[in-house]
Amino acid sequence: MSTPKREAYDVVVIGAGPAGLAAAATAAEAGLSTLLLDENAGPGGQVFRAIASTPVTERAQLGADYWVGADLVKAVRASGAEIIQRATVWSLDRHIEIGVSVGGVSAFVKARRVILATGALERPFPIPGWTLPGVMTAGAAQTMLKSSALVPDGRTVIAGQGPLLWLLAAQILRLGGRIGRILDTTERRNYLAALPHAFAFLTSPYFAKGLALMREVRAKVPVVSGVGELSAAGDGQLATVTYLAGGRRETMQADLLLLHQGVVPNVNLAMAAGVEHRWDESQLCWSPVLDQNGNSSIDGIAIAGDGAGIGGAGAAVFRGYIAARAAVEALVPASAAKLTPMAELRTGLVHAERGRAFLDTLFRPAPQFRIPSGDTVVCRCEEVTAKDILEAVAIGATGPNQLKAYRRTGMGPCQGRLCGLTVTELMAEARGKSPQEIGYYRLRAPVKPITLAELAAVAKTEDDVKAVVRG
Repeated sequence: MSTPKREAYDVVVIGAGPAGLAAAATAAEAGLSTLLLDENAGPGGQVFRAIASTPVTERAQLGADYWVGADLVKAVRASGAEIIQRATVWSLDRHIEIGVSVGGVSAFVKARRVILATGALERPFPIPGWTLPGVMTAGAAQTMLKSSALVPDGRTVIAGQGPLLWLLAAQILRLGGRIGRILDTTERRNYLAALPHAFAFLTSPYFAKGLALMREVRAKVPVVSGVGELSAAGDGQLATVTYLAGGRRETMQADLLLLHQGVVPNVNLAMAAGVEHRWDESQLCWSPVLDQNGNSSIDGIAIAGDGAGIGGAGAAVFRGYIAARAAVEALVPASAAKLTPMAELRTGLVHAERGRAFLDTLFRPAPQFRIPSGDTVVCRCEEVTAKDILEAVAIGATGPNQLKAYRRTGMGPCQGRLCGLTVTELMAEARGKSPQEIGYYRLRAPVKPITLAELAAVAKTEDDVKAVVRG
């Protein structure tokens, strides 16, 4: 494992998913010194996870869309970009200085432009029992499937909604795994609400693929629709899943429960840098305020991919190309002429995003699965329940940052990734305000856990030493 070879680069891309791979290849091919930093063992992000090393060699098992990632990886490796895997980016400031730790050693690198391609996180799904061993997210199961070809063979239940749920179910079945039941939490009223967007969806790349996936899965797995309540139970280990559908409550035995209700932008690094964000009511999450090229409120910081707003892998690739082309135009305008014209990239992005409004409306998570009550755990790191948070609101906590002082929410290793949205919406409902008014955690470096030894290993300048001695 190597640390960055230089102290400064023209472009630093953070994240090697679809957007990051596209951006890094474009910047490097234009002649810009380019560094691609990624925290995983290999390139690909979540969508193309383990694309260069997966033991799943039968292409049909993961689907044609997965293997598109191989071409992106090939392009970035041929571009001349410097690529560092297993790199933890823990700091980014307004001066475009990046703190990165590799192999236990931290360093700071400067950049003229940074493109954040940190992708998405699964939306929190706080139901009773979701912290039990045996309950996982669909994304975690898909990571094991892609990287190690591991699939469940016990009594497995998949619960939730969204495209990833159906894709994962199909992939598990193709690799010989077993699924006992799928509990679909999509609200019936969402189908009517999505109708105005149906035509765009029917003519989008999503329609035929999605329909085929659902047919494939429904032919092999019982699906319960209209699930309105859901809980997991067990004595130190998942044993049962209880749900309510059609006015009937049922409890079933289960060894594994996979939860999923969509994905949201991974905003922590961008927020820690001070990038302006706004609450997106259509996707029920925080999204950065960006111009048409992906440039943020801070000069020199652009955001591409699902970190800019959920759009899917195809849209992420085009957002990566657009952000990188804009960086090339700003830094070496003469080199931009040999790149794909911006107008063509924007057309590709519009096509890739077609049908997104339909999906956002249809798979809008129900309030009861976003805003828990009672003893349901909200902050897993500090074991804070919904009841604890409401009690803090009752005695004066006005927002997520005040709540830290009362309950330490968002102060654990995940830095709010697993509870932040839930805390915002829970407090907004309790106080009769909008999520925008309630706000989000104030994030600071380090945004990812690092050791004191890693901090101590950062190279010291003479001015640093003098500052400490004088102090």
